[in-house]
Amino acid sequence: MIGLLGFVAVFAGGRWLGWPARWVWLLAWGWLLVLLLAHAPFMPPELGAFVGGEFRGWFVLGVLAALVLAYRAVLGRVRRRVTPVVEAKPGAFSKVELDRYARHIMLREIGGPGQKSLKAAKVLVVGAGGLGSPALLYLAASGVGVIGVIDGDGVEGSNLQRQIIHTDARIGMPKVFSAEIAMKALNPFIEVRPYHRRLDADLAAELVAEYDLVLDGTDNFDTRYLVNRVCAAAGKPLIAAAITQWEGQISLYDPAQGGPCFECVFPVRPAPGMVPTCAEAGVAAPLPGVIGAMMAMEAVKHLTGAGQGLRGRLMIHDALYAETRVIGVKRRAGCAACGGL
Repeated sequence: MIGLLGFVAVFAGGRWLGWPARWVWLLAWGWLLVLLLAHAPFMPPELGAFVGGEFRGWFVLGVLAALVLAYRAVLGRVRRRVTPVVEAKPGAFSKVELDRYARHIMLREIGGPGQKSLKAAKVLVVGAGGLGSPALLYLAASGVGVIGVIDGDGVEGSNLQRQIIHTDARIGMPKVFSAEIAMKALNPFIEVRPYHRRLDADLAAELVAEYDLVLDGTDNFDTRYLVNRVCAAAGKPLIAAAITQWEGQISLYDPAQGGPCFECVFPVRPAPGMVPTCAEAGVAAPLPGVIGAMMAMEAVKHLTGAGQGLRGRLMIHDALYAETRVIGVKRRAGCAACGGL
């Protein structure tokens, strides 16, 4: 009985006095040693009877305690080797995220507030092809909190010459799911919303309303004009780009903030065959990467308020002759999409 009371006194007293755990355990082991010595053959039997128990029982208790402590020590060492992915509170950054976005936060034009704006932003990317691939990867790397991607196609071998978000192992997989794998592998702190279907009039308005910014990298005019009209009606900014062979163009269409919409600049659709697609005319492999990265850059600038964006300006890049020029564009009176007011 005295033996058990001794352990109670050591642990209760140590806790009450605020002793370090190491001291408490040292005292406990010291008391166990006293109990073992009290039951040793060369000690008076009265001493063993006074403290209670028997040598074998206290010895087994000591072995069990040693095993428990050894297990805790090994478990603690294993845990220290693993760097857990800490989920940050909404609007806050974990230590891992602060390290990840440090180069952004160092930029005075972005800083902590800008990075927080990226984390809170929702961006929809229409198309997970040549332009969508680099745009999606850089949006993910930049820390955009929610990224939606809509595309009805699957990955094909011919895509891999320029659509860098996909891999040979994912041929046949829907592009949106292939893109999701790559984006989450790059940045597990973001949310990816894949929509495996083509964007049509029945879905467009409802989907666009969920996002703060839309990026359009599609290669057909029906989708381009549809996305533009829906964004104009919803007052959502649109970053749209296009490429063919060696040339690409990009602009920010935002009539809600005084800029033109896509239809203001391109009111008449080209006649069939006048503007061939990449599949019809070919495209230099790095060109989608150049223009797609520009789309992501303009998105980051728009969401953080950094620098001067492309609202009211159209950038044209000629990769064959390494020339880039920017021309001014204005709203068009009577525009069928935005009214041109």
